[in-house]
Amino acid sequence: MKKNLYLVFWVLMLVVGCQHKSRVYDPAQVKFNVSYNSILENQLYPSMVLSETTLSDPSTTLNDTTALFTISVTAPVSNAVVRVTIDSTNLNYVTIFQEVLPVKGMRYTFYPTIKWKYDNLYRTRQQGSMDVTFTCYINDEEVDVKNLRINYRSANDCLLSVSDINNHFYDFRRLFAAYVNEEHPYIDSILTEIMQQGVVNTITGYQKDTTSVVKQVEAIWYYALEHGITYSSISCTSSPTKKSNVQHIRFFDEVYHSRQANCIDACVFFASIMRKIGLKPVIFVEPCHAYLGYYTDKKRKYLKLLETTITSWVDFPALTKNHNEIIASNPAAVGPESIAPALNTKYCRYITDKQRAQWESGKMSFEEFKRAVAHGIFVKASAYDMDNYKANKKYFEEADNLQYQQLDIETLRKVIQPVSGGNF
Repeated sequence: MKKNLYLVFWVLMLVVGCQHKSRVYDPAQVKFNVSYNSILENQLYPSMVLSETTLSDPSTTLNDTTALFTISVTAPVSNAVVRVTIDSTNLNYVTIFQEVLPVKGMRYTFYPTIKWKYDNLYRTRQQGSMDVTFTCYINDEEVDVKNLRINYRSANDCLLSVSDINNHFYDFRRLFAAYVNEEHPYIDSILTEIMQQGVVNTITGYQKDTTSVVKQVEAIWYYALEHGITYSSISCTSSPTKKSNVQHIRFFDEVYHSRQANCIDACVFFASIMRKIGLKPVIFVEPCHAYLGYYTDKKRKYLKLLETTITSWVDFPALTKNHNEIIASNPAAVGPESIAPALNTKYCRYITDKQRAQWESGKMSFEEFKRAVAHGIFVKASAYDMDNYKANKKYFEEADNLQYQQLDIETLRKVIQPVSGGNF
């Protein structure tokens, strides 16, 4: 028994002795350092990570904050092999970064590519914090450990701009394009429903004339009215720091299910469907407002506008419910008799005198009446922002103007992919 105890004792002493063995590489000489991009002020934006993962060389755009983490290390010997292990968190897997440091005494800087848990990033709907641990090895010897505490934002938070200590502004409004999701699985069934509603019979994109293009957009408009998408304001920006501007944006399926959208939510919802059918949308961003534009020709010469918040002027689901209740009690009711008098007065303001005469004489069905109302509102929505656009056109064309942005989704797709759940 005593012999066994002595054996255990000497084994423990051997282990302790090994642990206190002098290091081959001095941490003070290696100077291992890890930092988070200072422009972002310790904030991690899931939407940025999810939308910019396709960039081929993030290290070339560090000042544009594509590279989030920076690793610096000094070579203690020539051709030293540095390996950095990044521990897993709720938002990333274990990540191992390894490089050769050719010249002794030279300082090297690297921008590691993190193995993100993309589904978790997408599902992040509340802000929080995480501790990220970086362990540095030189030629397989552990040299140093660094810990960073990072604050992460909701995936709905879209970074607009950041100013640094010198009041230089970094523009991130391109990230609006990340919320336009033409590949969302809901859109196929939406298009089927659109073609059943009678505004258009086929979806042709730019295969026909400009009139056909406008009619397809009107069909999307009618779907939004029938679906009951209404305006719901969210504060213009929520700022995690004094130098950052952030906009909360609902995802496509959130607008679909909640049937609520502010100006930018509605723009990305409409733009997603437009992109799916091959049209070329543009989002115009002004201080605390956004509206939609789209080209009516494939060569992008002619532009039309659409004020998407005007969908809230009417409530087609409530109108249809009222109509069905009256018809249930009086099947013979036609024209204005099929809806409440107050609704008749409200909705008739959007149709022509000729259409109103047809409606009141019973020569127009309820579905035809709704389509006529939708068309009247569509015309108003198409003209609503035109004067404003003309007055501010010169500002939209200024590349360095952060207050007025013309975001061409097709162009931005080269660097920004849609934010969505699933595997990447």
